[in-house]
Amino acid sequence: MSDIAELRAESERLAHDVADLMTKRNLTLAVAESFTGGLVSHVLTNVPGSSKFFIAGLCVYNPSAKIELLGVPHELIDRYGVASAEVAKIMAAKVRELCRSDIGLGTTGFAGPASEGDTLPPGTFFIAISTATSTESHRFHYEAPRLAVKFHGAFESLSLLLS
Repeated sequence: MSDIAELRAESERLAHDVADLMTKRNLTLAVAESFTGGLVSHVLTNVPGSSKFFIAGLCVYNPSAKIELLGVPHELIDRYGVASAEVAKIMAAKVRELCRSDIGLGTTGFAGPASEGDTLPPGTFFIAISTATSTESHRFHYEAPRLAVKFHGAFESLSLLLS
């Protein structure tokens, strides 16, 4: 999928599927978003009745917000970069703990465009899912304009919640 309208429509369909799954399994979700800028939370909260499972969405865009609000260690960001599997995993685990939800989701990445000093190519992002028993991170890369990369991030986030 490359068209933003198509990504938006598919993300909305997946959000309904996530809502059905969470409600049927009596699970709760909290989200910590960076490069997606609240898009995952937006799509999920457009589903009627999402308050039954959706606890909170934090948009922690700046590295200092990740450190101060979620407790991501500064040393971890220095070592691996703010857009990394390690940071995504901490974000997901911390938002789950902070909100006392069953599942935590964290997104961090680099939507672009490229700028001096960037270590990852634009369109690279990480999504982590945390439960009480495990936390896993997944790396993605899409060569697309900034908004399309954000929608790819929302789409992949919802897809991971269903897997």
